[in-house]
Amino acid sequence: MQHTETISHIQQGSLAHVLRTFTISLLVSFLGTLVGAMFIPRSLVMMFVVIEVVMLIAAFVMRMRGKTISYTFLYVFTAVTGVTLFPVIETYGGLLGAKVVSGAFLATTVIFGGLALYAARSKRDFSFLGGFLMAATLGLIVMGLVSIFVSFGSATVLVWSMVGILIFSGWVLYDISQYRQGIHAEEVPMAALNLYLNFINLFIYILRLLAAIFSGRD
Repeated sequence: MQHTETISHIQQGSLAHVLRTFTISLLVSFLGTLVGAMFIPRSLVMMFVVIEVVMLIAAFVMRMRGKTISYTFLYVFTAVTGVTLFPVIETYGGLLGAKVVSGAFLATTVIFGGLALYAARSKRDFSFLGGFLMAATLGLIVMGLVSIFVSFGSATVLVWSMVGILIFSGWVLYDISQYRQGIHAEEVPMAALNLYLNFINLFIYILRLLAAIFSGRD
């Protein structure tokens, strides 16, 4: 009995460590957003976008090869992402207003927190979602690339945004369920990165959904 309690404590501690690291990543990203707002000229934002994409690809390749990232990599990436997020937030702020954007962030926090809590406490195994979520995410990426060259109507963006919200909500359930049994200490930065990307993408798709709704009323 004592042995079981010790294992349970280690497992819960591992998930708690991931969530703490994820929270720190959000704070670092917020600081990056402030830096982007106050010190980074618009002409340099694209350079940070390139750095962000290169680091994201590097993290993906490392994950596919079974390797891990460092805490330094994680926090540098989230800081860079914060810089690139500022123009996005500023744009939606101009379209929707600061209060709506703040509300979208609060909604993201509530949705993410609720899903994470459910996945952490639930006995359900969400690993069956993995293949579907990966294929659906690739579909979202293709849709994003197409949107660069093709202008979608508000109805299409509305559906696209709702699908995006569902997909990244699914990723939250999947990832938390993978971590609730405990992970190796060196895997914590990669796990926190996964949760960070889930949160940020969920936030962006909620903003897109609200923008599509507001534009449809015009």
